[in-house]
Amino acid sequence: MTIKSDSRFPRARGFTLLEALIATLVMATGVLSLAFVLADSLAYMNMSQYEFICQQKAQEAVESVFTARDAGFVNWGQIDNISNGGIFKDGPQPLLDPGPDGMVNTADDNPLLPDAIVGPGPDGILGTDDDTKIYLSNFSRQMTIVDNVFGNPNLKQITVTVTYTQGRFQRTYNLVTYISSFS
Repeated sequence: MTIKSDSRFPRARGFTLLEALIATLVMATGVLSLAFVLADSLAYMNMSQYEFICQQKAQEAVESVFTARDAGFVNWGQIDNISNGGIFKDGPQPLLDPGPDGMVNTADDNPLLPDAIVGPGPDGILGTDDDTKIYLSNFSRQMTIVDNVFGNPNLKQITVTVTYTQGRFQRTYNLVTYISSFS
């Protein structure tokens, strides 16, 4: 027995279950890719405030050296890393209170006072009990000092490297400057 097709009702065609599943997977992959790009973009945008903090902390380190030289707190030979007979610690150091000498990354930095950014609290007034503190425990700072730059014994190069970790990203900011023995 043969079944004849009625020409008034053409054979219905549509998607098979497999085709629908593949289309769903392709679309899900695209949507998830966009979600990951969005998440990374938001993380990078959030890091702009940390980049600014890096710049300020590097500048703070250099200014403390210039101030100490100009005020006579240190002599020319002391402006160097400990490994070269100076007073500045070698390698990355946590951001701490600069201690009595006022210079960061030296032996008298106070580990009991980690560096923090203080902002006004709910009352909007800085210096009151409700101020907020953001501790910079995810930051480190390294000062590298090179003597006799360009063959000049009165010129040193100071490189300050501030590194921070935010989420799965680790970023580094470098500041390079020069200091002379003349104030």
